[in-house]
Amino acid sequence: MSGIELSTPFLDTDADQLSFTLGRPAREALAVRDLHVGGLEVQLRLLGASHQVFAGPVRETVACLPGVAGGLPDSAVQEFDDWNYHFSACVEHFTAARFSEQVALIRRRSDESPEALYGIFPGSAEAVTALTVERHGTGLAWRTWHTYPQSRQIVATHTRLEAR
Repeated sequence: MSGIELSTPFLDTDADQLSFTLGRPAREALAVRDLHVGGLEVQLRLLGASHQVFAGPVRETVACLPGVAGGLPDSAVQEFDDWNYHFSACVEHFTAARFSEQVALIRRRSDESPEALYGIFPGSAEAVTALTVERHGTGLAWRTWHTYPQSRQIVATHTRLEAR
């Protein structure tokens, strides 16, 4: 899948503005992709303020949200019905050349994935939010990337949802 050229500017301008929440309702999306992966209905939602993933009982939001303090946990674990949920996040800083290489890798990986959604925000071909999902063991996993060309930061998240 190739990236979607977005006309709306991104709302989050720094990795520190992102927050992590579970259970939030659907927010207005710039793009949505509905999938069926590992026996679950999955919805990838690209927001102007980052992303949401709805998979089975999980409603994950990583975004710049009004009234919610920024800052992502290194990890989070929770149980949902018959599912174990594991979330992790990291923020990396890069040199200009290395940042460009990493963004190209993220775009290529997303293009090659049959179950992906990514958007390119106006102003820079390196301002990208990308989501990929795949089967994983007894469930599924998804990865997301949020790139910030102005600070050369990339926020990477990895989530696993496994049947107990």
